[in-house]
Amino acid sequence: MIKYILNNRLLFIGIHILMGYVSTLLKGSIILKLFWILIIGVFIFIISFKKNKNEEALYLASYLVGAEVFFRMSGGIFLYETGKYGIILFSILGIFLGPMKQKRSILFLVYLLFLLIGIVFTQVPLGESLRKSIVFNLSGPISLGFFALYCYKRTITIIQLKELLFVCLLPMFSIISFVYFRTPDLEELVYNGSSNFSTSGGFGPNQVATIIGFGVFILSVFIFTRVQLSLSIFLDVIFLLYFTYRGLLTFSRGGMITAVFAFFIFFIILFKTHTFIKVFKFLFITLILFLGIWIYTSDITKGMIDNRYLNKNAAGIEKKDISSGRFEIFSMQLKSYYESPILGIGVGNGKYKRIKSGKRIVAVSHNEISRLIEEHGLLGILALLILLLTPLENIYFSNNYQRAFLVSFYVFWFLTINHSAMRIAFPAFVYGLSLIRISADDDT
Repeated sequence: MIKYILNNRLLFIGIHILMGYVSTLLKGSIILKLFWILIIGVFIFIISFKKNKNEEALYLASYLVGAEVFFRMSGGIFLYETGKYGIILFSILGIFLGPMKQKRSILFLVYLLFLLIGIVFTQVPLGESLRKSIVFNLSGPISLGFFALYCYKRTITIIQLKELLFVCLLPMFSIISFVYFRTPDLEELVYNGSSNFSTSGGFGPNQVATIIGFGVFILSVFIFTRVQLSLSIFLDVIFLLYFTYRGLLTFSRGGMITAVFAFFIFFIILFKTHTFIKVFKFLFITLILFLGIWIYTSDITKGMIDNRYLNKNAAGIEKKDISSGRFEIFSMQLKSYYESPILGIGVGNGKYKRIKSGKRIVAVSHNEISRLIEEHGLLGILALLILLLTPLENIYFSNNYQRAFLVSFYVFWFLTINHSAMRIAFPAFVYGLSLIRISADDDT
């Protein structure tokens, strides 16, 4: 099945674009929910039947991560955290059913233990759900721990890596299609200096921009490394331009800036492996195309996209806080840490503490690093150090071509958890990719 998809890429891109359109008609319906349940069931069957001999768990986890936001925005899931639960389940099946391919790292078991200790200190106000509070805050970090256990020093080839990135990209075409058909006339919309739900398919702009940003990164890498998706490189470039355009229209900066920065890192690492002429041509063409799409987006949004990225409001006045309130939340989280530096204040308690403060700020943290420190204390800091330091050995002992991917994944994870925490399964997935060992082949 996976090989058939990979051998018919343009066909399945078209199928996923059609899926996006159909989902706008069936949004939230029982038909859509049953369809996605069937998809998950088929994935479990494939991993179990194939015994994960060809990294089926990795490929299907990749697809699930790319599809998670689409599941949510189309109302096609019974459980909101299906993506994270799926990552955990696929990792467990892959580890125990598949052949033993690498050494297990006790570090990630320790990391998971540190997270679970924080549950003991969780307290929620009367009427709030303890289970939901724990799941909301820990499902992302726990899915990361399990996927890291699966990926740690697991060897795959460059070709396999590019294949699973394509598999991840496929459902993003459904997202782009869904957003297109759900967005009102762009010229009639009123734009301001904040994230835009209308241009994000009616769903969270932060999550949509994050996953579209990864799509932009994948398409950029494919074009730069000459991996052809369709029958023509020109069509691939059109895909990239439209992904960039839709990402900009969300007015959510984090996902797009992260994508640009991660690809810049990828490009810089590979700079020495290409001739000056090739690098110059690529940079020149990229700059022209990006300026063109930016000018077009600016015209459509009546200049508001310029204000958004220049940190100005609708009137063109520079905002005092470039972080949209995140710095103030971070400051409050540090104060909470000082109150309980060893074990933290408990999972999910930070939100309720900020609500009680009476300050007019968003109570939910967008920064996973500060959340770990506040709610888990010293154990959270140790857990964070495990995450930060473990991939470095793998990166150090790789060649330049392999390192370009690994560092980009690592950077993507780190920047994403700083602007979007772990709302979706994507940070867990991209972190796991920074742990894999990429074997050399003819592509390198």
